[in-house]
Amino acid sequence: MKTVLTIAGSDCSGGAGIQADIKTMIMNGVYAMSAITALTAQNTTGVYGIQETSSEFLDNQLDCIFTDIFPDAVKIGMLSSSEIMRHVASKLRQYQARHIVLDPVMVSTSGHRLMNKDAEETLQKELFPLAEVITPNIPEAEALTGMQITDAASMENAARALYGTFHVSVLLKGGHCINDANDLLYANGHSTWIHGERVDNPNTHGTGCTLSSAIASNLARGFSLEASVRRSKQYLTDALKSQMNLGHGSGPLDHTLGRIN
Repeated sequence: MKTVLTIAGSDCSGGAGIQADIKTMIMNGVYAMSAITALTAQNTTGVYGIQETSSEFLDNQLDCIFTDIFPDAVKIGMLSSSEIMRHVASKLRQYQARHIVLDPVMVSTSGHRLMNKDAEETLQKELFPLAEVITPNIPEAEALTGMQITDAASMENAARALYGTFHVSVLLKGGHCINDANDLLYANGHSTWIHGERVDNPNTHGTGCTLSSAIASNLARGFSLEASVRRSKQYLTDALKSQMNLGHGSGPLDHTLGRIN
């Protein structure tokens, strides 16, 4: 069985973060492992507390994983400080980790910045060069490029700029900001639109975590980047179609759908 490691924060309500990653990985046919970067007190209505893991204990988690069950792919999510980022980057280089999918959790879909400028620079310098693909949403791509993204053409320009600057493949997620369902994959100097079906569902807690974890799972199983993105997008669409409705805010997805073959 192929194995995938998620390096991210814990969501006690189960809809995002480590919990969503593990559910997604299992349903996409891989063995899931986790290194927790932070504990969060959150639910469908918001985040009410964050307790960061010490860098030494994070190192310990990563050493235990890489020296015993080496991951075939790695998903990176919430990294709450520059110090944590540097430690993660150091361990990934030490163990020559492969198929790294980086979800740059910098800006929320509502436009709220989740990371200070120093941490953003560390993320770009230390971790972007290690990634096979990064998966920014529109606000994150705008923060990374300084460009305003308002339509499909500006999405293409921004993805091209990100690829040119950081030399990493980019999956730019259109989301509700632009087109609801279509994402843009820019890899090897070429752009490919990944068209999706619009699902009318306000419960979208954990969609970014789910998509990036599914991509890592499919890369681990040997699918190409484009095929991995397409398969993962279909899995996410199906999870939204279930119309599960839990909590008093933006609820979680139903990850427990039929296994993706």
